Amino acid sequence: MRALGSHAAPWVAGTSPAMTKVGMTATTYTPDSRYAWLRLVISLVLATVSGIGLWASVVVLPLIQTEFGLDRAGASLSYTVTTIGFALGGVFMGRLADKFGITVPLFVGAISLGIGFILSALSQNYVQFLILQALPIGFLGSSAAFGPLIADVSQWFLKRRGIAVAIVASGSYGAGAIWPPLMQQGIAVYGWRPVYIVIGLICVATIMPLALLLRRRPVFDDRASPASNREGNAGLLPKPPFLYPLLIVAGLACCVAMSMPQVHIVAYCSDLGYGVARGAEMLSLMLGFGVVSRLASGFIADRIGGAGTLLLGSFLQCLALLFYIPFDGLASLYIVSAFFGLAQGGIVPSYALIVRDHYPARQAGTRISLVMTATVLGMALGGWMSGKIFDLTGSYQAAFLNGIAFNLLNMAIAFWLVMGRRRKPAFAT
Repeated sequence: MRALGSHAAPWVAGTSPAMTKVGMTATTYTPDSRYAWLRLVISLVLATVSGIGLWASVVVLPLIQTEFGLDRAGASLSYTVTTIGFALGGVFMGRLADKFGITVPLFVGAISLGIGFILSALSQNYVQFLILQALPIGFLGSSAAFGPLIADVSQWFLKRRGIAVAIVASGSYGAGAIWPPLMQQGIAVYGWRPVYIVIGLICVATIMPLALLLRRRPVFDDRASPASNREGNAGLLPKPPFLYPLLIVAGLACCVAMSMPQVHIVAYCSDLGYGVARGAEMLSLMLGFGVVSRLASGFIADRIGGAGTLLLGSFLQCLALLFYIPFDGLASLYIVSAFFGLAQGGIVPSYALIVRDHYPARQAGTRISLVMTATVLGMALGGWMSGKIFDLTGSYQAAFLNGIAFNLLNMAIAFWLVMGRRRKPAFAT
């Protein structure tokens, strides 16, 4: 039996280099097995719990602005530093996962989230709050349960890789759908500081025991998914020129566009006179439909591949952003927010599928995490940029137009990739 975590051989149909001595069939730990689906369920719960690290600062943004005497761009900085820390931490945690397995970074993340939220609740000034959001909550906390966890799940699936990646990626949206209304209720009664303490305790108590269930490591499988590999070749797909840097640019651009509604919908509703509670409901609705979108996109990706799914999602997101400009009534905003969630949910998981189709599995943790880092940096840049545009213009209309411009860049890269797959001779390995 090979040692767990060996990089020596790919999966072989009908055999498994990782199985117990008694009561296990040869296919117990192969891709798409029952064990793989069990890991996926656990990973989804971990991603949903850990995802609060990104959304908490969005919910408390108006309160932080008032308490610390900030303008809108200054208050948005809390989200920006959290996402920058989250993004950079994803690369670090991805390398850690490639070397030691996913359990180690998840343990680090659990402890860091607990420390970060509790100390944030005790912060006496905005600088302290920003440092705690950036380092223990962003860099060492939630980052472990995004890119590295997506990469880990992708190694346990082949035929159903699209839906598996989509499910675990939906955990961040599940966090955005579940946590904000719960936080809003708790804040209304107790204030944001006690709520932060409770969140920290929940993270430690939930993440650490679940992480222990993911100790088994896969044997790396260097094959493209059947949906992407129409020719049925046994290995990876040929790489287009400059594929990896263009994926990073695409990830950055799509999430600059995505961040406008996600980061500012609560403040936008407050400015329109609808109140922060309505904004929190719209954020929850948006991200709830984002979960639906990610699941649907997973099924689509298992039929048309990651590149086609990326182009489809990018087009729909651009359309949804356009709808925000003329429709600012209360009922209209609920509808557009729901459509936005349905439109953009499948974009980010598509990058992980494209990476797995073109690059060796042993590099998955680092490479997927780096592309996910670009998407998160896009959220950070876009969140701050939209706040700055608001401060300069007194309106969010120009911020929506800025998001549309970045979205068009993403669409161009996705279109190039899809068309390039049809012109296969132009793609060299």
